[in-house]
Amino acid sequence: MIRVLIVDDEPWNRDILKTFGTWEKLGMVVVGEAEDGDEAFRLVRELAPHIVITDMHMPGADGVELLQALNSQCSDVKIIVVSGYDDFAYAKHAIRYKAVDYLLKPVNPAELNAVLLKCKTDLEVKIAEQQQEAPELDYEFFHRLTQYKQLLRLYFNELNRDGVILTCSQVVEELESYGTPSPHMLGRLVQELLSLLKELAADNGLDTSTAKGGFPLAQTVLSSVEDALEFVSSCYAQELDQLIRQRKYKNKLNLEEVRRYIDSHFAGPITLEQLAKNFFVSKEYMSKVFKQEYGQNVTDYIVERRMDKAREWLANKQISIKAVAEMAGYEDVSYFYRVFKKHFGMAPGEMRKEV
Repeated sequence: MIRVLIVDDEPWNRDILKTFGTWEKLGMVVVGEAEDGDEAFRLVRELAPHIVITDMHMPGADGVELLQALNSQCSDVKIIVVSGYDDFAYAKHAIRYKAVDYLLKPVNPAELNAVLLKCKTDLEVKIAEQQQEAPELDYEFFHRLTQYKQLLRLYFNELNRDGVILTCSQVVEELESYGTPSPHMLGRLVQELLSLLKELAADNGLDTSTAKGGFPLAQTVLSSVEDALEFVSSCYAQELDQLIRQRKYKNKLNLEEVRRYIDSHFAGPITLEQLAKNFFVSKEYMSKVFKQEYGQNVTDYIVERRMDKAREWLANKQISIKAVAEMAGYEDVSYFYRVFKKHFGMAPGEMRKEV
């Protein structure tokens, strides 16, 4: 999976990029967001993104300083500049520091995805060149690996331990079909899968002290495909078991954790049933204690979060109402209109005229 970092001091600008990018189709995932160049460079070192999408004009360390730092210390990272400043001086900086492209706000979705595709192609070419230098690094296998990583992401988030173990076994079978790999290739595969595990652990609110420190690799781990994937499986199982214990065996349901989960996933297909399953309680109990704590049921809270964000995004007239609906989790725009009007007593277009 190609990792992407988004850098912009305006939250709604980051939301637009996350909404317009066809991430899954491109085999990409947004692994982090930053508000300025200093935070961005810290996250680059921590998350090792393949692509950085950055604004140029930000408080503190701006895009120019970030480009300089990336060019000197992380030259392999692909940089896409997005700016509302149609200023040739900024464009010159972008060109000087080898940005892939320079896009103007408001971002055109087609242009954004076209440049993302260009980055993907460039990264694939680099992998192909590495393959020529080391023939055992089969490009086709690492392309297929992205599908297995998507399965691992799905099963981990569903707390499906058997699915995770099965997928690791499938990776073994796939890899062995390409012949006997070298320790170098195995090392690269293990690091790819462990990098995904660190991301999943953090996304699910785990204590990431272990994941951040890395999983120490004994030399014997890379002596065979079976040993390498057994090690990876055990790491996934260890983190998944920790997540299950954290949610299942605590004395009391942590409602603040539930609320934070909703706040992070409100734009997705989130339901009371899914929440209850993820936190190992009945949906009746989840509904009861959530309402006791926050004075409203789960569904109403989800709608409120969506409507609050929709109202915030409507204040920027550069974002179409259709895009606002999609970012708030509504694929059906007409349904979004009905929910919005019921919640605020006016249509989205009417509210936009007032702000």
